[in-house]
Amino acid sequence: MDIKEWRHVFKLDPDKELDDSQIEAICESGTDAIMIGGTQGVSFDNTIDLMARVRRFPLPCVLEVSNIDSVVPGFDLYLVPMVVNSKSADWIVGKHVEGLMDYGALVKWHEVAVEGYIILNPDAEAAKLTQAKTNLTIEEAKAYARFVDQMLKLPILYIEYSGTYGDPALLQEVRSVVKQAQLFYGGGIKQVSQAAEIAKIADTVIVGNVIYENLQTALETVNSVKNMLK
Repeated sequence: MDIKEWRHVFKLDPDKELDDSQIEAICESGTDAIMIGGTQGVSFDNTIDLMARVRRFPLPCVLEVSNIDSVVPGFDLYLVPMVVNSKSADWIVGKHVEGLMDYGALVKWHEVAVEGYIILNPDAEAAKLTQAKTNLTIEEAKAYARFVDQMLKLPILYIEYSGTYGDPALLQEVRSVVKQAQLFYGGGIKQVSQAAEIAKIADTVIVGNVIYENLQTALETVNSVKNMLK
C-alpha cells in the first residue's frame, strides 16, 4: 500500500453514528482510503464493528491507533501517532514502549507506519489529552517538521487542528521544509473551498467532523481535492 498516492482520506470515528447508506456513500465517493480512529470512546467493539461495515467496499481501510485496547486485526495498515509537540514524553515514546512490551512480538512491521503529529488547536480534546504545546511560532512549527521529516525520517507528518480550520500560511511554511514525509492535514474542513485550499499545500487532506455535520459537503470535498491534481 502506497500512502504517497493518497490525496483525500475520510476519517471515521468509531464513537459516532453512521447508517449503512451513509457509509456506502462515503466509501463509494472516490476517496483514496478510510481511516478509523478517534480520541474518546474508542473501544475494540466499536472499532471492529465499524471496520466490518467499511470492509464491504474495495478501498484501503486503516486504523489510527488511539489506544492499545482498540487495536483490531484485519486492517490494511496501522498508523501510530507520535505527538512530537507534547509536553509529556508519554505521547512521544512512553505509551509506544508500553504497547510494545505487551504486543511487540506480534507486530507485523510492514503493516505499521508512524505519524509525526503536530497538534495546533488548544481546544481540541487530542491537544488536552496529550498536553500538546499548541502556541507554536512558525519557526517552531518548521523545527518540529524538520525533526519529524529529517531527523526521525518518519513516513508521515500530520498537521492536526482537530475541530477548527488551520492556518494555511503556517501550513505552507511547514510544506517548505518537508523533504520526504507525506504531509497530512486534518482539522476543521467544513467547506469545499477549504478542502481545495488545503489540497494546494498538503499531500493528503483528511476530512472528518463534517461527515457528521453535513455529509453532502463532505462528499463534495473529494472532487475538490482531486481537481487540484489537474
